Amino acid sequence: MVRPSQLLHPQREPAKPRPAATVLLLRDTPQGIEILMTRRSPTASFAPGAYVFPGGGIDAADAQAHASAARRPTQDDLRLTQAIAAIRESFEELGILLARHSDGRSADASDVAAMDRHRSLIDQCRERGLVLSADQVFVLAHWITDRDLPRRFDVPFLVARMPAGQTPVADEAEQFEPVWVRPADALERHKAGTFFMIFPTIRTLERLAKFASVDAVLQACAGEQPLWTSCPRAGLLNGADARYMEHEMPFGELALVSPDGQAVHHLDWRTDQPVPLLKNVTRLTAPNPGVMTGPGTNSYLVGDPTTGYIAIDPGPNDAEHIERIWRAAGGDIRMIVCTHSHPDHSPGARPLQALCARKPPILGLPSAPTARAASEFVPDRALVHGEDLAVESAGIRHTLKVVHTPGHAANHLCLVLQEDGLLFSGDHILNGSTTVVDPPDGDMTAYLDSLDALTAACKTYDIEFILPAHGWVLGFAQQAIAHLKGHRLQREAKVVAAMQARPQGGLEDWVELAYDDVPPRMWPMAKRSLLAHVQRIESLGLANIDG
Repeated sequence: MVRPSQLLHPQREPAKPRPAATVLLLRDTPQGIEILMTRRSPTASFAPGAYVFPGGGIDAADAQAHASAARRPTQDDLRLTQAIAAIRESFEELGILLARHSDGRSADASDVAAMDRHRSLIDQCRERGLVLSADQVFVLAHWITDRDLPRRFDVPFLVARMPAGQTPVADEAEQFEPVWVRPADALERHKAGTFFMIFPTIRTLERLAKFASVDAVLQACAGEQPLWTSCPRAGLLNGADARYMEHEMPFGELALVSPDGQAVHHLDWRTDQPVPLLKNVTRLTAPNPGVMTGPGTNSYLVGDPTTGYIAIDPGPNDAEHIERIWRAAGGDIRMIVCTHSHPDHSPGARPLQALCARKPPILGLPSAPTARAASEFVPDRALVHGEDLAVESAGIRHTLKVVHTPGHAANHLCLVLQEDGLLFSGDHILNGSTTVVDPPDGDMTAYLDSLDALTAACKTYDIEFILPAHGWVLGFAQQAIAHLKGHRLQREAKVVAAMQARPQGGLEDWVELAYDDVPPRMWPMAKRSLLAHVQRIESLGLANIDG
């Protein structure tokens, strides 16, 4: 856990979210799924003027109306209450009634016409012998309003098929202009500026656009659990507010810098100035963007003005970048650590050392004989797996634990900032891509074993965040590592299948099958990791190729 004393911004308690429910009414058309949306009042306190799905707050009466609703055997009390609230809101706002008679007939337009949208829905259903069709309402997603907003809601997004023979009529108070629209069309109109929607609506439509029919949506939701859960986080990008879900690349960085959710952090990649992440962690990105380096190589400073600093991965030998590191540390660099010897990580070490009056030692592991010529590296002292590197003053200490993680390179190591539960992952774990494992210096079995070692470190040191050498900070550290390992093993299975399909082939033959989801222009680089997979597969006897 990050020490509160190291956070950059004062913390505040987010507003407590209010329980609510939203329902997405769907219908099939020859052109695909359509969804019913309405425009909120321009004077509404939340999302004024936005096109939304019908819904609203959950009332105490919704939880007391279970006897008036049909339920699935797997539908628990909470889901039933949410479904009842969604049915009530769709009736009050749009005059749509998800209910049926005792003989199984669905409520139709005549039932709706005979009912008063301003009276209790439950009372009127009882009077007419109607039962709410809560068993036909399924949970699609779970959204919790962003932590930085003053009004927040805890909202299941539910889905149901639009009942036949009914026509939506807006209440002209909270909702206006009901419209049926294909998800892709709504997104296109929003992009054009003619159909304003808020973030959760946009992201929900993006996922719905992938379904071919209402049945496909309802089948996907049959498990009673949301397909995704999100409490988005906000940052600043290109001078504007930008919001991200948990699976999106900037999310972890926003969670680290401002755990209470304030939209205070700029996500723009800057190579001309340092970017503080915590009081004791600063990132400086080298001006070497590219296919292999993403936005550039991240150098980090760990420490503060009283303790001095440890510099991690000074990067390529770029004079301006090296001087920026030196200036950001006020010249007080106590150690320089290279996670490995690749040319975008270690060549800046000697020039940075030369700038520093203290002549801090260059630490790391020397390049192995298997390293390429451009990756030769000899530290002043070789680090030992498990040793601690620390800077401290006046009772404040920042300690890096060394973890040897061969795989991407034989001399690769990661560093754990123990007091704050942070993992500096070098190139072993990246944000937005998978690292290349290039034999003979790279080894796939060693790479996977090192992932296991990092998982163990996450448990030992309560690591929540990963700070990679390329890309933004990653959150949910253990899940990120598990996802990465799963991806590698899935790729391995595709390589096995390619080898079995073309047993007399080679890398050129296998890459187009094993990496068919990667653009062909990337195949020359993919073949490096492909070779590492092939070597592992052959050593373990996984391919089962006769002859």
